[in-house]
Formats: sequence, C-alpha cells, structure tokens
Amino acid sequence: MATVQRFEELRIWMEARELCKSVHQLITTTDIKTNFRLRDQMEGSSGSIMDNIAEGFERGGNKEFGQFLWIAKGSCGELRSQFYRVLDKGYSDDETINPLLEKTLSVNKGISSFLTYLKQSEYKGNKFKEPEVTYGIVTDDAYPSDQL
Repeated sequence: MATVQRFEELRIWMEARELCKSVHQLITTTDIKTNFRLRDQMEGSSGSIMDNIAEGFERGGNKEFGQFLWIAKGSCGELRSQFYRVLDKGYSDDETINPLLEKTLSVNKGISSFLTYLKQSEYKGNKFKEPEVTYGIVTDDAYPSDQL
C-alpha cells in the first residue's frame, strides 16, 4: 500500500470537499442565501470538515491527527443538523436534502474508519520519524539536502 504524502490524497478529504461544494451549491440556489446566520453556519461547518482533516494531517502526528478528525466528525454532525433546519424552514425538499444527509453519514463513517485505523496503527506519524543524516547535514523529506 502506498503511503499518503498529502492530505489531498485522502479519500475522506476528497469526500468532505465534495460535500462542501454541494453545500455551496444548495446555498446559492435556494433562499438559504437570505438567511445569513444559517448560510454562514452551513458554510462554516462544511468547510470545517475538510479543513480539520487537512490541518490534522499536516500536524504530522497520528495522535494530533486523531484530535482534528474528531473535530471534523463533530462538524459533520453539525452540518447534518443544519440540513434538518433547512427542511424545517422550507428552504428545500426531501428530494434535495436526503442525498446530502446520506453524504454526511458517509463522510462521518469514513472519518470513524480512519480514526480506527490511526488508533490501531503502530506508526506515530511523520514528525516522529528519524531524520536522515547526509554528509553531516540533517535533512528530511520536506527539505532535501540539495535544497538546504
């Protein structure tokens, strides 16, 4: 199995990004755009899912990554609740919202699976790997010796 080098390669981040795009599309095509508080909350929670996955990954340690995944999971639940508010306020219908509710459940399940993987993994994360030493110069993958 190939090692993930960038958060953009994570399936859970890709799905969260698609969900965020769907939320934006929903907002711009319905009267949600006139309810500034709900609009901003939906934009915020949908963005928080993908952003926390990215930030956790970039921290370089599995324990910290897990903490950020829990935050992303919470934001996913928050967004799901906001979809019910959209329905209750009559901004959209079941036909439009139900697939989005299912997508939040799918993203949440993916995050849960990734949390389980991290918990069971013996690998602690990139920031815990031993740096390479070349000709007395300490380097790592982010700063190859020819760029120091």
